[in-house]
Amino acid sequence: MDAQELPARESMEFDVVIVGAGPAGLTAAIRLKQLSPDMSVVVVEKGSEVGAHILSGAVVDVSALDKLLPDWRSDEDTPIKTPVKEDRFYMLFRNRAVPLPKAFLPPLMNNHGAYIVSLGEVCKWLAAKAEALGVEIYPGFAAAEILYGPGNEVVGIATGDMGIGKDGKPKDNYTRGMELRGKYTLFAEGARGHLTKRLIAHYKLDKDCQPPKFGIGLKELWQVAPEKHHAGLVQHTFGWPLDNRTGGGSFLYHYGDDLVAVGFVVHLNYENAYLSPFEELQRFKTHPLVRDTFAGGTRIGYGARAISEGGWQSVPKVVFPGGALVGCAAGFLNVPRIKGTHNAMFSGLFAAEEVVRAIAAGREHDELQGYETGWRSGEIGRDLWRVRNAKPLWSRFGTAIGIGLGGIDMWTNTLGFSLMGTLGHGKPDSKCLKPAAECRPILYPKPDGKLTFDRLSSVYLSNTAHEEDQPVHLLVADPGLQKASEHDVFDGPSNRYCPAGVYEWVREGEGPQSRLRYVINASNCVHCKTCDIKDPNGNITWVAPEGGGGPNYPNM
Repeated sequence: MDAQELPARESMEFDVVIVGAGPAGLTAAIRLKQLSPDMSVVVVEKGSEVGAHILSGAVVDVSALDKLLPDWRSDEDTPIKTPVKEDRFYMLFRNRAVPLPKAFLPPLMNNHGAYIVSLGEVCKWLAAKAEALGVEIYPGFAAAEILYGPGNEVVGIATGDMGIGKDGKPKDNYTRGMELRGKYTLFAEGARGHLTKRLIAHYKLDKDCQPPKFGIGLKELWQVAPEKHHAGLVQHTFGWPLDNRTGGGSFLYHYGDDLVAVGFVVHLNYENAYLSPFEELQRFKTHPLVRDTFAGGTRIGYGARAISEGGWQSVPKVVFPGGALVGCAAGFLNVPRIKGTHNAMFSGLFAAEEVVRAIAAGREHDELQGYETGWRSGEIGRDLWRVRNAKPLWSRFGTAIGIGLGGIDMWTNTLGFSLMGTLGHGKPDSKCLKPAAECRPILYPKPDGKLTFDRLSSVYLSNTAHEEDQPVHLLVADPGLQKASEHDVFDGPSNRYCPAGVYEWVREGEGPQSRLRYVINASNCVHCKTCDIKDPNGNITWVAPEGGGGPNYPNM
């Protein structure tokens, strides 16, 4: 069926359309209805249900929640129950761990007053609050297209068509997507959102900022033996198994009913083409500091997600005609603290308040300049400004020296000044990988199935599912370039950086007639977006698959 033969989309009109039911989007929705109960607000979410695609550590700074829902502590249904009781920081070496004295750490690294949570459960709870106020939430529908008006303003989004086969043709169950139109549209897609990417390029929102920077965060959820559980313990490490030139580290959080969230973050500006973030998580768990935690325990969850790491320097212009970017779509994560939920929620609050003022004044489809100028002078800006040099210093000087210099800079910023000014990030992550000939292969141990695992058994725990007969949502722009560069120059790093076993180079046939084929197992995709970030040629683009597809994370 040609485009001109497609049936017209049905259209629905709202005051505000929000893309993404994460902390930023739901906070914005709640705040809009708190301030203007008669306002019509809709949230569209690509996950099969709210929380299905949410993955975070997560230790949450509740300062924004206190502003949004001041009485949340008295809510019997709140999933926010485990306060942080103890902070531990270590520098790891192969067989030992050196504790970092708390007195040397900048005050902002203290987790006093924070809570350990399942962010997916928190989002479900926030969604119930939003719906009780009259917000319409549509899970299972992926926002696939940005709608523009005659003046190049954003007027809403269209959800993706359902029931399209791999051949691109409608099947018997074909359903046209819906147009959701609003006076303002807020994009809360999280890190590396596919519509956010288009908006940034369309409006050149990044022309005055540094390149975006990212990490990949991998997480497992374990049910541990009761004697191994220490509710409220928060532990972070730097160093091993990564080398000094590769940024990243681990987290270990004890909460709930004998639950331990263990995760590993690798900065995606790493250079070694043979590095595998998934395997680094598996290696980390074998360290003497942590391996005993999992003895007698059961791994019950797995997932992975890109995280925004550019901070202050990389935040693009966050407004454009007809809408705004909120949360990690804008890049508000605080890298040293490994925290973004509080800033995501603050951005939802600020954007919602500006929308209410604009609509009350009779405006629509213009730029929300109050939000653009206000975030830097408010809670988000103060949070990101103090840590703006931590990531550049780490990248420039390596872990041992970079973290030390970053700590000194954070201390001086606490006092109101910096000896280093504001450092730049340099090049995007896709340009950091070295050719395979310049890299040393890394020999990872085989998984034992008890403490360490393979990718496919891990993806199984993520409950990832996609409609098999649908177009591949991982688009390779130039297959020839993928063979000539990704394979021949970099030795196929997508097979290693993907945490879900999506990409393979497969040799078919024998002898001179054999050929290599790039296989994309799209049904395995956990929507982490790493391929969209790390491919050395920027040759892979992630787009939203059919709504409801992807991981279905329980309690992550």
